Amino acid sequence: MRLMLFLPVLGSVVLTAGAQVLLKIGASGPELQKALAMGAWLEALTRAALSLPILLGLACFGVSVLLWIFVLTKIDVSVAYPFVSLGIVITVVAGHFLLGESLSPLRVAGVCAIVMGVIAVALSA
Repeated sequence: MRLMLFLPVLGSVVLTAGAQVLLKIGASGPELQKALAMGAWLEALTRAALSLPILLGLACFGVSVLLWIFVLTKIDVSVAYPFVSLGIVITVVAGHFLLGESLSPLRVAGVCAIVMGVIAVALSA
């Protein structure tokens, strides 16, 4: 894959992973959690709709989709789509460093396997 096309692919993937982290942050807010625990679904939905991290996450998804559409006009989907799995790598690393989520040896091995697979697909293009 040409380097100039790698940037929008990576941009889309990073935005999607960032969206996941922002949605997690928004979903973990104490007011939203309290409303969910009380079964106040309408209040929880309202709080989610007004949560800045959730709104930013949705915006990241939107921009990511636009970039992805551009990517698909330039690259075969069979080459482009495996790069989406890099979002798992980015999300696992962000979850660990930004959210304090655990990072077991097995999870690290899985992330390494994903990276090796993406490299193999990229080299085949």
